[in-house]
Amino acid sequence: MTQTSKVVLVTGASSGIGEATARRLAADGHRLYLGARRTDRLDALTGELTAAGATAAFRRLDVTDAADVRAFVAAAGERYGRVDVLVNNAGVMPLSPLEALRTDEWDRMIDVNVRGVLHGIAAALPVMRAQGGGHVVNIASVGAYEVSPTAAVYCATKFAVRAISEGLRQESAGDIRVTLVSPGVTESELADGIADPAAREAMKAYRAVAIPASAVAGAIAYAVSQPREVDVNELVVRPAASAQ
Repeated sequence: MTQTSKVVLVTGASSGIGEATARRLAADGHRLYLGARRTDRLDALTGELTAAGATAAFRRLDVTDAADVRAFVAAAGERYGRVDVLVNNAGVMPLSPLEALRTDEWDRMIDVNVRGVLHGIAAALPVMRAQGGGHVVNIASVGAYEVSPTAAVYCATKFAVRAISEGLRQESAGDIRVTLVSPGVTESELADGIADPAAREAMKAYRAVAIPASAVAGAIAYAVSQPREVDVNELVVRPAASAQ
């Protein structure tokens, strides 16, 4: 453990950006507490990380359940004695045209992408205030800055994450750092949940150019690594070949 080692909590850590972030921050010497619903994947990941000399543990987590998120943050605090960084990464993206009226999918995106972030903030903020500081990293999307067909509700949730992040930053008074990381097309399982046939086909073409999840993890690691008096507020990470 290095002098700059921090206790970092990562939601949605079983795949994609969350998994890549866990790997990168473990390599940087941070102590990790990982959450997701797929505990088999978390178990394999933490086993791999600890075998390589990292400090990591996990707990099953459903970010749509406020009590579960509070328990997740409390368990991390009990294990490591503090909570330095929360990476609100869990997200879903079941795209579809509004006229398809997939209201259950709309509700799911709101519950995971917006309420999940708010639940994380509500659970971590009192702990960070009490210990005199902390860092909230919210993962949004380029969809927090633009809207495209089939993505109206998804983009709305990411616009919300951007607004929540900026509000928290303004209210922080210097003790809580806030970073918004907005990835462009990234290699992940996020698009696997698209059930609408037209949206699924459109996404295949859109995702022809993608960056690895490790690139986004690198941006998160950069923000986390800054000294306490430096707050990296927004990072947009796109494929170099992408116009969007």
